[in-house]
Amino acid sequence: MIIALDGPAASGKGTLARRLAQHFGLPHLDTGLLYRATARALMEAGERLDDERRAVEAARGLALMDFDEEQLRGREMGEAASVVAAIPAVRAALFDMQRSFASRPEGAVLDGRDIGTVICPDAKVKIFVTASPETRANRRALELARRGEKVNYADVLEDIRKRDERDSHRSSAPLLAAKDAVMLDTSALDIEGAFAAALAIVMGKKP
Repeated sequence: MIIALDGPAASGKGTLARRLAQHFGLPHLDTGLLYRATARALMEAGERLDDERRAVEAARGLALMDFDEEQLRGREMGEAASVVAAIPAVRAALFDMQRSFASRPEGAVLDGRDIGTVICPDAKVKIFVTASPETRANRRALELARRGEKVNYADVLEDIRKRDERDSHRSSAPLLAAKDAVMLDTSALDIEGAFAAALAIVMGKKP
């Protein structure tokens, strides 16, 4: 069983994906980490984030076990990942890696922005997780504060809206809900409530 979760930044899809993977004993891939890792490789090499050739080289050099999630989190990395993810050639370079992960015999849980539409269009379960920009900005601000970063809510909200615009209007695999995805708005839900709703969706799709 493949469970695909898509949605904008800070909608809660990553948390739900991890919880669902744990519940069903399935491997989980946060595909956003692929783009964050690509961006970090470029930054460490002193390269421009919009240098297509270098970005593709960095993407092809990734291995799924190389990620240090702590280094890949944070506001700066999220913004950098959004820039890199808008490059069609980078998305193409990471396509096979994601499909290979999803093709495991036991199934998998993947979260990102084009899982249900591009990476796993035949996934049995597709959930599009969303929340209002204000709710997502508040969540992200709290997350960054817990990491010790100095944050300003207005700046975080602006970042959220900029990322939504970039992700929704990029030429390759724009952020949008698959036609057969179930919409899950987490604006008024806490973690447990959102997980219960997501689990109900999955159980309703399971054979």
